[in-house]
Amino acid sequence: MTLPVETGSAEALETLLTWRRDVRHFRAQAIPEDEMERLFALTQLAPSVGNAQPWRFLRIRTPALRAALADHVDAAVRKAGAAYDDPARSALHASLKLHGLRDAPEVLAVFSDEAPAAGHGLGAATMPETRRYSTVLAIHTMWLAARSRGIGLGWVSILEPEGVAAMLDTPPHWHFMALLCLGYPQAESDVPELERRGWQARQNWRVHVGER
Repeated sequence: MTLPVETGSAEALETLLTWRRDVRHFRAQAIPEDEMERLFALTQLAPSVGNAQPWRFLRIRTPALRAALADHVDAAVRKAGAAYDDPARSALHASLKLHGLRDAPEVLAVFSDEAPAAGHGLGAATMPETRRYSTVLAIHTMWLAARSRGIGLGWVSILEPEGVAAMLDTPPHWHFMALLCLGYPQAESDVPELERRGWQARQNWRVHVGER
C-alpha cells in the first residue's frame, strides 16, 4: 500500500517544525471544545512502548486550582532566579515571562502511568523509563498538532513535581511529567523567545552530532 502523502507535505512539515514555539503569551480567545477533542485524538496517535499509551492528561478547570499552580510556579521561578551568581543573568531571568498559567485558555497536567494495564509490559521490562519517553512523545505530538491548527503550547517546568502532584491528588503510580498551557498566541515567530530576549541562541546541529 502506498502512503497517500500529498505533494509538498515534506515542506509543510519543515515549516511546522520551524514555527513551533514554546508559547507564554496568549490571547484571551477560548479554544473551541471540538478543537480540544480533535487535539486529544491526534495526541493519541503518538507512538508508545508496547502500545501501552501510558500518558494521562488532566484538564485544570477550577479557577482556585489554576491560581494555586500559578503561585507555586511563581515561587519556584523566584527561587531559580536567585541561584544565578551573575547579576546580569539573574536580572534577565527575572524579566522573562516563563509561564502563561494565568491567561492561557487551557491548562493541562500530564502524567505517565508507571503501571499501565495496556501493553502488558511489552518493551518495558528492562527499561521501564520508556513509558515516560512515550509520554514525552505524546506531548510533542500534541505540540505539533496544536501548532498546525494555530494553537500555541507552552511547557512549564520550573516547579516542584511532588508539590504539583499533591495539589492534583493523582494516583501514586502516576509520575508527573509536565504542566502545559494552551491557547492562541499573541504573536507568531520562527525565532524562539529566549533567543529574541538574549538568553540563548539555537545551536548549530553539528554541535550535537558525533561519530565513532
